[in-house]
Parts: sequence; structure tokens; C-alpha cells
Amino acid sequence: MVQIEIAYEGQLHCRATHGPSGSTLHTDAPADNMGRAGTFSPTDLVATALGTCILTILGILAQRHNLDLGAARVRVVKHMTSVPVRRIGRLDVDVYVPTQVAEEMRKRFESAAHQCPVHKSLHPDIEAPIRFHWGG
Repeated sequence: MVQIEIAYEGQLHCRATHGPSGSTLHTDAPADNMGRAGTFSPTDLVATALGTCILTILGILAQRHNLDLGAARVRVVKHMTSVPVRRIGRLDVDVYVPTQVAEEMRKRFESAAHQCPVHKSLHPDIEAPIRFHWGG
């Protein structure tokens, strides 16, 4: 169990405090939904959670096999929709792994990415394709 306390600070701005660490983060409503877009929106955090979850799962797998992912990175592009209601419609995920990885391990990494808990927690109406870009 992890507890997160969230306080409304006015003008569509919130502060969230992570119980175990005391770390805080802030959210704002996006500009296209009456906000200032001064920081991550709640739906931006969903996209962020997906990308960081995938990299974390890949890092765990790499450690188990004594592999170096180098400067691996993920880009998530969030697409909102308003049909039938305003929500996340699609999260395009691109995973960039600059190091050379054997074909069998590539398949394991790609399978592991699809098993990340955030990806598994997304509503089935949210498209979330994951594309890998290997080497270079």
C-alpha cells in the first residue's frame, strides 16, 4: 500500500505528496481545458507513468541478465479525444535502446514492455502501441 495525499491549491493547481518518501509534485490543468499548463496535467502523468514504468521494467530485465541499456529512453505522445467524453484516446510509445542487444533478448524486452503494470492498467479503449528502435 502506498498513500498519496493531494491538496487543491486553487486555480486548477494541485500538490501531491508521496507518503513513503515525502516527495511532492504539482499538476495544472492543460491550456485547452481552462488551465495554465504550468506543469504536468493529470493525463500527462498517465503518459509519464507509462513511459517510466516501461523503462523500469526494461531496467529490471537488463539487470537480471547483466546487460547495459546505455542511455535508453522512451518518448510517449499523448492524444486526447472528446468522443464520447474528454479522455486519453491514444498513447504512442517509442522505446529507444542505443546498445546492441541479441535478437532473443530483444524479444524478451519487447514482451516485458507490454507486461508493465501501467500498460496492463490502462482501459482497453486507450490505444497504447509500443514500438522499439534498436541500436544507434
